[in-house]
Amino acid sequence: MDNQRLLVWAAFGLMLWITYQAWMQDYGPRPAQQTESPAPAAESPPETGPELPDLTATPGEAPALQPAAAADTAQAETIQVRTDVLQIEISEQGGTLQRALLLKYPVHKDRPNDLVELLSPESGNHGLLQTGLRSSGNGAEPNHLAKFSAPAKHFELGDGDELLVPLTWRDESGVTVEKVLRFTRGSYRIDVTQTLINDSETEWRGADYAQIRRRSVPIERSMFDVDTYSFDGPVIFNGEKSEKLDRDDLMSDGPMSQTATNGWIASIQHHFLSAISPTRDQPYRYGISVRDNVAISSLIAAPITVEAGGEHAFQTVLFVGPKLQNQLEEISPQLKLTVDYGWLTILSQPLFWLLSRVYSFVGNWGLAIILVTILIKIAFYKLTEASGRSMAKMREIQPRMKALQDRYKDDRQQLSQAMMDLYKREKVNPAAGCLPILIQMPFFLAFYWVLLESVEMRQAPFALWITDLSSRDPYFILPLIMGAAMFFQQKLNPAPADPVQAKVMQIMPVVFTGFFAFFPSGLVLYWVTNTLLSIAQQWRINKVVHQEALAAKGVRKKNKGEE
Repeated sequence: MDNQRLLVWAAFGLMLWITYQAWMQDYGPRPAQQTESPAPAAESPPETGPELPDLTATPGEAPALQPAAAADTAQAETIQVRTDVLQIEISEQGGTLQRALLLKYPVHKDRPNDLVELLSPESGNHGLLQTGLRSSGNGAEPNHLAKFSAPAKHFELGDGDELLVPLTWRDESGVTVEKVLRFTRGSYRIDVTQTLINDSETEWRGADYAQIRRRSVPIERSMFDVDTYSFDGPVIFNGEKSEKLDRDDLMSDGPMSQTATNGWIASIQHHFLSAISPTRDQPYRYGISVRDNVAISSLIAAPITVEAGGEHAFQTVLFVGPKLQNQLEEISPQLKLTVDYGWLTILSQPLFWLLSRVYSFVGNWGLAIILVTILIKIAFYKLTEASGRSMAKMREIQPRMKALQDRYKDDRQQLSQAMMDLYKREKVNPAAGCLPILIQMPFFLAFYWVLLESVEMRQAPFALWITDLSSRDPYFILPLIMGAAMFFQQKLNPAPADPVQAKVMQIMPVVFTGFFAFFPSGLVLYWVTNTLLSIAQQWRINKVVHQEALAAKGVRKKNKGEE
C-alpha cells in the first residue's frame, strides 16, 4: 500500500466525514438549528393548552395531552428571580418556569447585554419547564395550570448562597401544596419540592410529574456554520442508555413512551440544555411527542396515597443552563451525556478531562489546546515515527523508483516485480505507515468533537486577534497559516508517482484552507498545531533516514571496493 495514496484517501475521508456529519447526520437522524441566534418564528404559534400527563395511562401509551381538571385559566402574574447566573421568570399559574436568561452567556461576545434565552413564552423561541401534581379524583388539582400564590413578586440571591422561592396552592377540601424552588449560587440547578399537606377528611391519591415544552421546527444546516452540526431536540435517558429523538420520527411514528428508573429527560442544543431529573430509585413513565411545532417531553410517577392528616414531599431537579459537565454530574452521572460527543464519547470524555486539567494550570483555553495537542502527539510518537520512517525511505528511493517506471513503462507486471525487489533490497515496507495512521484518526476526531461541543470553549479568548475560540478567525489568518503548513508538509513527503494523485495533493492545502476558513478558531488552532508538530517530526525523521542511507551507501561502496 502506497503511503501517499493512504494520505490522499485519509484527507478526503476526513472531508467527507465532516460533510456527512453536517448533511446526513452521522450518529442518528437529527434536526439542527442555529443555537445562539434568535430562532425564527414557527410556522404556526405553539399550542399552550392544558396538556397534562395521564395518571391512568399504562406503559406504551402516550403520557401527554390529557385534559386538566378544574384548571384556573385566569391571567397569572409573574415572579422575577435573579441569582448570580440566572434571571428567571416564574408564572404563578403552576409555578412554571417560563423565561430563563443566562447572565454569563451573551449570544455574541460583542453584545454583552444580549443574553442567551433558553426559556421563553413567545412562539419563536418557545420553551417552558412545568411541574405539578395529578390527582386521581375529580376535583381541583395542583397541576401546572392551577393558580399558586407567592409572598413576593421579586426574589434576589444577593450575598447569600441559597435562595428559596415559595409558592402555595390551597383547595377547599383542605388539601394544600407548598411548592418551593431552591436556587444556589453559581449553579444552574433548580431543586423543586412539592409538599402536599392533606388536611381533608379523605385520603388523597395522585402523582408528581414534570415536562419540558420547547419549539421544534425544521431548520436547514449550513456548511459554513459548524454550530448547526449539533443535535437540537429532545433526549431521554432510560437508566441504561441515552437516546436522541428525531422530530420527523416523532411526527411520523407518533409519541414515544417507556417506563424507567433513574432516568431523565432533556432538551438540548449546541452548548445549552434544559433538563428534568426526577426522584431516584423510583419508576417514572416517560413520554415525548411533537405537536404544532412544539416538542413535549414529560415524566410522571406511579400514584401514591397520602392519608387524611398526612403529608408527602415530592422532589424534582431541574437544570437550565450551559452544558457544564461538573454540574451535570452532580445531578446524575449520566446527564453529562447531553454533551453531544456522539459515538466517540468513550474517547472524548478522557480528552476533555485532560484539556480541563491543563486549563486549570495555564488559565487559557487556547494554550491548553496547544499543550494537549502536543501531549497527544507525544503519546503517538512511536506510531507516527513508523509511518514517518516509511515515507522517508520512500523519499530516498524515489529516484530509483522513477528510473524503474521509465524502464518498464510498457510492462506493468515487470514493473511491479522490479518495485517489489527494490523494496525488499532496501528493506522498505510501503504498508508500514497504514496502521499507525488508522489508530490515530479516532483520537484526533474525538478531540475535534471536544473542541466543537464543550461550552467551556465558547467565546473563550486566546491571544492577539483571536478573542473567541468558538467563532471563526475574523481575518482568516489561522486558516492561511494552516494551508501554508500543509503545503510545506507535502514537500517533506515523497511525491506521488500517479499524476492524478499528484494533482490532488497540490490542491489539498487550498481545499482545506477554504474548508477550515469558517470553522471555529479553536479547531483551526488545533489543526495548525498538529500540522506544525508533524512537520517537525517528519523533518527530523527525513534527516535521520537520509544519514542512514548515506552511511549504508558508503558501506556498499567500501564492500564493492574490497571485492
